Amino acid sequence: MINNSLTRLDPFTLLDDVFRTVRAPSMDVAQRQAGFVPAVDAHREGEDLVLRADLPGIDPDKDVAVELTGRTLTVSGERRSETEAEGLREVRYGSFSRTITLPGEVSSDAISATYESGVLTVRVTGVYATEQPRKIQISSTEREKKIES
Repeated sequence: MINNSLTRLDPFTLLDDVFRTVRAPSMDVAQRQAGFVPAVDAHREGEDLVLRADLPGIDPDKDVAVELTGRTLTVSGERRSETEAEGLREVRYGSFSRTITLPGEVSSDAISATYESGVLTVRVTGVYATEQPRKIQISSTEREKKIES
């Protein structure tokens, strides 16, 4: 018996994979092939680190976790499909995990998370507070020669 069904090649998925590889080379192969990989922005606001993750269509109470282990902050979860129907499927589903390393240790009390309009915002309060420039003494062999003369 010959199987006449053809596997549909989605060019948008292929382009998305290429752009994600170029934009985020640090993502491992498993993350890129996992299906749903949310876009994440992390930036400094004063002494705080603010991370925003695009998580549209996800129930943050049931399907998202924010965890702190040492200096590692991880946002993980799953985008679940509401239907298994055949047809055009451009929305990606599946489990995801995004991890960033914080510049210093913080307590879990310093972390807050809110979810609004499909965007998860995680604020790490004061993580940059102890980051102060330190003056480094410069030694010079020429100065030592003048002192000896």
